[in-house]
Amino acid sequence: MKLKEIERTAVQAWSPANNHPIYLATGTSAQQLDASFSTNANLEIFEVDFRDPSLDMKQKGALPASNRFHKLMWGNFGNGSAEPSGVLVGGGDNGVLTMYSVQRILTSKGDPVIGQTEKHSGPVRALDFNPFQSNLLASGANDSEIFIWDLNNFSVPMTPGTKSQPHEDISVVSWNRQVQHILSSAHPSGKAVVWDLRKNEPIIKVSDHSNRMHCSGMAWHPEVATQLVLSSEDDRLPVIQIWDLRFATSPLSQLEGHTRGVLAVSWCQADPELLLSSAKDNRILCWNPSMGEVVYELPIRSQWCFDVQWCPRNPSVFSAATFDGWINVYSVMGGNLEAQQRTQADKISSSFNNLDPFGTGQSLPPLQVPEQVTQTTLIPPLKKPPKWIRRPVGVSFAFGGKLITFGHTKAPGQQMQQTYPHQVFISQVTTETEFLLRSKELQMALQSGNLLDYCQGKIQTAKLPVDENLWNFLKVNLEQDSRTKLLKLLGYSKEDLQKKLLMNSSDDVAAVSSSSAFFDNLIPQNMSTLEIPVTEDTDGLISQALLLGNFEGAVELCMRAERFADAIILAIAGGDKLLKETQKRYFAKQKTNLSVLLSSIVQQNWQDIVCMCDLQSWKEALAILLTYSKHEDYTQLCDMLGARLESEGDAALSNDACLCYISSGNVERLVECWVKNHETSSPLALQDLIEKVMVLSRSIEMLRGIAGPAPGPVLAERITQYANLLASQGCLAAAMNYLPSSSKEVSEQQLRDRLFHAQGESVGNQQPPPFPYTRVNVGVIKPTAAKGGSTLEGAAHKLAHETSDADTLSLLSVAVSQSQPFGPVGVRPVGPAPFSNQPSLPGQSMPMTSPGVPPPRPAFFAPASVPSSQLPAACPLPVASQSPLDFSSAPFNCPMNMGYPQGGPGAPSTKPLPAAIPPPPTGKYCLPVWLVCPGQAQLPEKFTPLAPITAPVMGMPAESQGTHPQLSRLQESGQSPPGAPKEGNLQYHQLPGESIEKKELPPEHQALKTTFEGLVQRCSAVATDPWRTVRKGVEGERPLSPAILMGLHEIARCIEAKNYPQGLLVHTQVVSSSSFSEVSGFMPILKVLMTIAGKLNV
Repeated sequence: MKLKEIERTAVQAWSPANNHPIYLATGTSAQQLDASFSTNANLEIFEVDFRDPSLDMKQKGALPASNRFHKLMWGNFGNGSAEPSGVLVGGGDNGVLTMYSVQRILTSKGDPVIGQTEKHSGPVRALDFNPFQSNLLASGANDSEIFIWDLNNFSVPMTPGTKSQPHEDISVVSWNRQVQHILSSAHPSGKAVVWDLRKNEPIIKVSDHSNRMHCSGMAWHPEVATQLVLSSEDDRLPVIQIWDLRFATSPLSQLEGHTRGVLAVSWCQADPELLLSSAKDNRILCWNPSMGEVVYELPIRSQWCFDVQWCPRNPSVFSAATFDGWINVYSVMGGNLEAQQRTQADKISSSFNNLDPFGTGQSLPPLQVPEQVTQTTLIPPLKKPPKWIRRPVGVSFAFGGKLITFGHTKAPGQQMQQTYPHQVFISQVTTETEFLLRSKELQMALQSGNLLDYCQGKIQTAKLPVDENLWNFLKVNLEQDSRTKLLKLLGYSKEDLQKKLLMNSSDDVAAVSSSSAFFDNLIPQNMSTLEIPVTEDTDGLISQALLLGNFEGAVELCMRAERFADAIILAIAGGDKLLKETQKRYFAKQKTNLSVLLSSIVQQNWQDIVCMCDLQSWKEALAILLTYSKHEDYTQLCDMLGARLESEGDAALSNDACLCYISSGNVERLVECWVKNHETSSPLALQDLIEKVMVLSRSIEMLRGIAGPAPGPVLAERITQYANLLASQGCLAAAMNYLPSSSKEVSEQQLRDRLFHAQGESVGNQQPPPFPYTRVNVGVIKPTAAKGGSTLEGAAHKLAHETSDADTLSLLSVAVSQSQPFGPVGVRPVGPAPFSNQPSLPGQSMPMTSPGVPPPRPAFFAPASVPSSQLPAACPLPVASQSPLDFSSAPFNCPMNMGYPQGGPGAPSTKPLPAAIPPPPTGKYCLPVWLVCPGQAQLPEKFTPLAPITAPVMGMPAESQGTHPQLSRLQESGQSPPGAPKEGNLQYHQLPGESIEKKELPPEHQALKTTFEGLVQRCSAVATDPWRTVRKGVEGERPLSPAILMGLHEIARCIEAKNYPQGLLVHTQVVSSSSFSEVSGFMPILKVLMTIAGKLNV
């Protein structure tokens, strides 16, 4: 893409890489005249501002020069001291070499000429600064003159050695980019000389033996000290030769892309894989020398470009000077031309004084511009990223705690003359050591089942009383008689109560020790007679009620007199109903804390205790539940008590709520309560929660004998978080074990799928988890109903499927195989089923075609290894604008040698079809529009098919006969199809089959089978085997000529490189130079496959 331009007939030089801003110096070119025929010479400096979208460059300094320039160089000499911007050195006619101060030219202060010499005897065409010592300058002129100048003493030059013989002009001099004392020079005759300044002599001479090299340019490799390039200006040999001095007898390689002589070359110092060249064919090419390919090409111009140079500071930019008097600045990174076009339009508008050029006060009407075809304003960049924007090193974290790093490893003293394989390092990163240790302990305890010791260890290491209580409760859940032990944890035990009762007794220890002694010592008083009171007082009324058996009345009298003991005793004798009513009335009258407790226990109303007890007495409430409640009510009551503590209490009571949830075994509520009061973001805090959850879950499984319910959303989120954390530390198998397989949470299912596939082969024979994502068919064309529709006769389902590229290959293979004998057609193992022309089933008759009724279309048969219910149906895409063509109106079959046996590769031979398969459906198939040739006649709907061939075909293999049982039955019954010949005594001669011995595939041709089968798989081709003929040839059954085998190997190499256009060219050459009988069996379908592969870009 063009960035800047300036109209100058000049040579050019970029400012050094350490200078900012970027400048471009131009000097009037010698031996060139513009249209004015001016002989003046100027030295100008322009600022290259890429922030300005316009193409213009601002002139920052100008100086009239006494001589025109053959070569111009900008060096770093004096940079940072006396000459902060460096110096310009120009080589002119008559051996004049002039040195200018850039700073003085830019500021227009003082004499810019700081040195001038005329030591050379002719025009100075070659200049180069030493990249290591900025004060050293090499120059070359006529008669093999090469001088080395020290800019500190510009008057006396040095020579690299004795002049080379014979004397000739020096076209280029260049310093080596790796070794500071190596200098090379090139001559128009094509010879290059390498000088060693330490020895003051040439050490090697390089020349092409063709004697057609007219050397116009030379450049050293930026990184490899022994490699250089030479360009040829001769139109008979327009090449760029790459030489390696370690093997200087012939070029290492040649870059052949120009059609006429090369005028200039420039090697990018920031990327050795970029080499610019300009030639007399008006083209500027950017090469990758190591690969020998063109990676960028500028649009063709109308003039030759005699000089190209990379910008030292911005390596993506280069300048080109042409003979038509323009210097252009381009970028190899592409870009957008919209800004430049807008800037040019603004310039044109401003030239007309706001669209009022005549000062009339009225603006011009808008310009009516006819619509033009929209042209793209995007310019593509290089084919691959250049080195300066490629990442030299990179690092990225991957799933499973993997750290992927890459970088260029270069050993000391190692040169980059050859491409080394890029290495990617994968390492495991572990950041949570303590977390992993605790997780491993938990996994070992869960696997071994020794959770009691694990809980005991947690109790001993607990730092807070809350944690100790939690682990005590978790441990008790794992033990037998857990309720009694939970009561002990709450502070209540039968032994302690017995001790308290003993201490609270009377002073007579002996009487207390024997509970019956008190009653034994009672002396009955006046028990000789029984007197029953019948008075009107309370006792008398009670006695009267008892005499009549009225227990209810007697209890009523006792309750009124507050004789509650008598009432309870009488109610016991009166039955359960009376006892319950009496108890109820008693508790209604007695309103003490103990009476409430007694009421709940006697009436078994545990819910009142849970809902009405003081929160500080939660332990007593839980103890009552542990002692009296039934197992089926216990869990719900504990959850109710925990919910009260969680909602009405403070943080301390919330921790106590966790104990209630542990007692009930409610894992989800435990997690919800824990998350509200504890942070779980850190790995260790999450480990604390997961330890409790896993121990409680395992205790529930041991108690109930079955796995617990699926985790809820809160627990599922924490388990997913924990599994992710384990996976990030590299514990993929452990992370997968924590994920419940029955969970319906999408996040867990997706993580489980990812963990399974991330483990690779270590999962063994485990079944993969269900696919957690929604399947989307990409690039599927929705089927369109054909005219007239399609019906099924005796079928239970419709056959409809989207058309794919595999159907394209299927139809194309059918078109190729029309001349082949009838035979069974294989079915692809994957993808839509191809057409089949199997005979009708035994006991079924083929429907006869009648006018206006479409004949039956071929049936679809599933492979032997795939149930028919799972086989997708295949239907070509109908074309509404075309009259339908019925495929069943003509023999529609694939060749026998172009398909796998039915059922796919390796399946057994075809067996008789069972009678359960539905009969062939009827309907029409329309040829896709890409198979209908322009002007091709379409068959009418009422089309009578031609009769099949009934006469014997000489030379047909024996296996081709008997493939149509219908035809055999017609002949046996004396019938013949319409249009068949009427001879009555046709003789059918069965020729003996040719026995062919199948040989082993030669190793040198194994690549053909591998490459071609890979291409077929990539194209999702039909299950035809187009390489059977090729295989026969390479196996020795039908020997192919060496030329065909060489061509096939070349095609295979093109397919492996995905260079399908080149493969098609080789294909054409092989077909045109070979016998049709040798290649007709496989070359047509090979061409079709490569064409489709190129379109699919596979």
